[in-house]
Amino acid sequence: MTKTTGLPPLNALRAFEMSGRHLNFRAAAEELGVTQGAIAQQVRGLEDRLGMRLFQRRSKGLAFTAVGRRYHQQVSRAFDILVSATDELRPRRAVVTISVTPTLASKWLIPALPKFTREHPDIEMRILATEAISSFHADGIDLAIRQGQPPFGASLDPHLLFAQDVVAVASPNLVQGRELPLTARQFEDFTLLHDAHDLWPEFARRVLGNAALSAPAMRLSQTSLAIDAALAGQGIALAAHFMVRADVEAGRLVQVHDSALRGAGDFYLLSRRSAKGGEPVEAVIGWLLAQR
Repeated sequence: MTKTTGLPPLNALRAFEMSGRHLNFRAAAEELGVTQGAIAQQVRGLEDRLGMRLFQRRSKGLAFTAVGRRYHQQVSRAFDILVSATDELRPRRAVVTISVTPTLASKWLIPALPKFTREHPDIEMRILATEAISSFHADGIDLAIRQGQPPFGASLDPHLLFAQDVVAVASPNLVQGRELPLTARQFEDFTLLHDAHDLWPEFARRVLGNAALSAPAMRLSQTSLAIDAALAGQGIALAAHFMVRADVEAGRLVQVHDSALRGAGDFYLLSRRSAKGGEPVEAVIGWLLAQR
């Protein structure tokens, strides 16, 4: 005699478990993708096999009988065990956590994630977007992208991602009818979108040759907000070229001056030198460097 002798059909048990969860044949049928009649028939067959009623049929749904409630608890537990056992058989995706600034996350990394997922379906990249300097140990991160210049510390390996080449961009609608590039004088006809880095005075002095550039100003706390404001036609923003490259190529933004401001702090991908993260981390590093 096998251990399954006398066991009701699994389809009937599944119909009973789902019906008991919703206390409604219709809702159970929708979740299982079958007809309401099929669910009711499966439950009826189970009751006939067991020789007892598991539900009371009411006009607005179902109600457990006393024996039905006890049986449902055990059947639900059994299905939970089956689900857990099956999940344990499946290979788990490797997780790589990367710390980036909110602007880098929204304007560069997150838009590229679908491509990463297609190329590396076995790796889950988790993004910690914060302006704070994250700790590899305390915050449990594997990689970080930060702006600065080496050395970053003896325990970290720096990989140059992007140079800090700052360009001026605006919506094409904002500068429609103007010949580009704009002259230093023409910049004063537009609102200048400032962010926390406040690079406009340096851009005016070193790129435009106009130390006394006077123009309306809008001040925002993050570069991503300045870029969004530029996309909305509210003024001219300064941003690292790689952050706005996709918008410029798509025609959503235009570079309104040919020259760029060479900033002091480039963008580096940082990884731990002493505790390598294994193949998943190395795969993410290789993929990020390939996006340059």
